[in-house]
Amino acid sequence: QGQSKAMSMPDDMEVCGCNGVCKGTIVKAIQEHGLFSVDEVKKHTKAASSCGSCAGLVEQILINTVGGAADVKPKSEKAICGCSDLNHGQVRKAIREHHLTSIPAAMAFMDWRTPNGCATCRPALNYYLISTWPGEAKDDPQSRFINERAHANIQKDGTYSVIPRMWGGVTNAAELRRIADVADKYQVPMVKVTGGQRIDLLGIRKEDLPGVWKDLDMPSGHAYGKSIRTVKTCVGSEFCRFGTQNSTQMGIDLEHALFNMWSPHKVKLAVSGCPRNCAESGIKDVGIIGVDSGWELYIGGNGGIKTEAGEFFVKVKSAEDVMEYSLAFLQLYREEAFYLERTVHYMQRVGMDHIKKAVLDDAERRKALHQRLLFSLSFEQDPWQEQLSKPQLKKEFDRIAVKQLENA
Repeated sequence: QGQSKAMSMPDDMEVCGCNGVCKGTIVKAIQEHGLFSVDEVKKHTKAASSCGSCAGLVEQILINTVGGAADVKPKSEKAICGCSDLNHGQVRKAIREHHLTSIPAAMAFMDWRTPNGCATCRPALNYYLISTWPGEAKDDPQSRFINERAHANIQKDGTYSVIPRMWGGVTNAAELRRIADVADKYQVPMVKVTGGQRIDLLGIRKEDLPGVWKDLDMPSGHAYGKSIRTVKTCVGSEFCRFGTQNSTQMGIDLEHALFNMWSPHKVKLAVSGCPRNCAESGIKDVGIIGVDSGWELYIGGNGGIKTEAGEFFVKVKSAEDVMEYSLAFLQLYREEAFYLERTVHYMQRVGMDHIKKAVLDDAERRKALHQRLLFSLSFEQDPWQEQLSKPQLKKEFDRIAVKQLENA
């Protein structure tokens, strides 16, 4: 079905909405540059290089164009990039079994072809190292994407989006006043409420980011990272007449517990206080729904272009159980998923039975997974506060400010 769709598409039909790439541009690049993989198409056209939801269609266009020569192996079999013949699983295994704790050591041990790697393998290696050896492997900022280096989300005009964290979507008058003052002081062009129940300040210049963080005096919302994003909540039993559980407090507790969690891809949670599901828990990586007798947990939901409903995982009785089971699943995902693999795709690859066996059927392993995540998070700091407290980390922003003053 995918191949017939790709074949019937006209050349001027858009394939990648994120980057405005049509089918004809992709076909032309494949033919002119001799491309045989989706990764090569990404580099030459930017198609499928942002949200990735069109990668399947790009793959089918590739197959239609070059036939059997197309390199369309599943990610579990593909080399991590052109710098190595090893796939993601083999790289993770080597890092774990040989106690590799730095990018140079990992590249040397695994005979990397390119001494310094590339923009594809370095972020993956960095994540595998810090998630495998927390407290030992040092995060390498230069191996992160621009959003994670700047700790804000770059926009089409080169300015940035800043989303401060609001635990469980709850705020207060003092925070709202500070946000308003920041919007005035830095002449923020747009202030917008996000789908994750947070406030987004759009159009901030890079050199203004440290000042914005300082004046907000709020934690990072991590809206820019392959990390925990938000825990969306409904009002729940505290105010709603239909609420069966205190979903707001559960969401706040989960978000505090997961704060600063880096992951293979972005992770979103939601907690609904009753089966009416006002927080849209069914399309989150971890969705929690309160019922009279406890909580139902769903995993692997995704609200992207190809919406995926979360699968029922387990029913538990207490808030403590919600915390333990949710964090154990997320740690399993952190340890086993490939870099840039969402929870739904990880689940499709390893199977729900594998996940249930690790988290539900083995209480000892579940508790160990839970504790390993807590241990890993114990080393993390709020990136905004860290940037402000360490002068050497502010140089990137200060240098731009100085340059602008010189050119003024």
